[in-house]
Amino acid sequence: MYRKALPLIILLVFVSGWGCVDKGSVEGNGGLSGVVLVDGSSTVFPLTEAVAEEFQIANPGVMITVGVSGTGGGFKKFCRRETDINDASRPIKESEIMACERNGVDYIEFTVAYDGVTVVVNPDNDFVDYLTLEELGRIWMPGSTVEKWSDLRPGWPEREIFLAGPDTDSGTFDYFTETVVGKSGVSRSDYTASSDDDMLVRAVAGEKDALGYFGYAYYAENEEKLRAVPIDAGNGSVYPTPETIEKNEYPLSRPLFIYVNTESLKRPEVFAFVEYYLQKSGFFAKDVGYVSVSNETRDEMLKRLK
Repeated sequence: MYRKALPLIILLVFVSGWGCVDKGSVEGNGGLSGVVLVDGSSTVFPLTEAVAEEFQIANPGVMITVGVSGTGGGFKKFCRRETDINDASRPIKESEIMACERNGVDYIEFTVAYDGVTVVVNPDNDFVDYLTLEELGRIWMPGSTVEKWSDLRPGWPEREIFLAGPDTDSGTFDYFTETVVGKSGVSRSDYTASSDDDMLVRAVAGEKDALGYFGYAYYAENEEKLRAVPIDAGNGSVYPTPETIEKNEYPLSRPLFIYVNTESLKRPEVFAFVEYYLQKSGFFAKDVGYVSVSNETRDEMLKRLK
């Protein structure tokens, strides 16, 4: 895994003060130089971080900062011209398009990988064999009366379910609620919410009756601490695996994106990084636990860039 391999090279920025970074302050060794500012989805973060680490090894004059504000939080910065690239685990919303238009931000959308939102329980849970989309909807809908496992299925323990999931700035939250509840952003609020997927992993791993969800990469990196729950959308239960995600058989499969400011692409260091990202995303996607795009999609993304 490439995550956190070079912690002194990657600067993680979690605050809104991007403007304090001087984009021309980093000098290269006769090659590219500058700063590339990235923020957005915690799901896409492991992929962008891995690509950025390798790009900086080859281009030591370029500093790439990768923040994790969630897809929605990242778009707020992106549409205010505070970042060059936004990681996104869902397509840009109409309200975000309008915000970018108001500020004169033109952008290009690139598909960089595929993910399967993974529903997980504690490994000590030995009774949840699968869940249907309808059952997930009953659990997560506003005003849900599902408080205990026995409220979901007769015969399951009369113990309270401890729920954990992404916060409302997360693209994963938007995607999951739209898919299982029927409307994006509509969810019960009495759950442990965080923009930090590693924290959600720890929450589920530390509570016997926990149920949570997040991107597949975080499950793949923590399989010994979690148990993935197969999901049934009406054609039998399916485990999230690279194969079922790639074939779109897993019901919670989805594409992952980066959005790039076209004005930023005029800077050589940004163009070079995005080109490298698109060329190498397949390798790095597999390395961090996602599914790579097809060669045809990769070529189409490179064509869109140029």
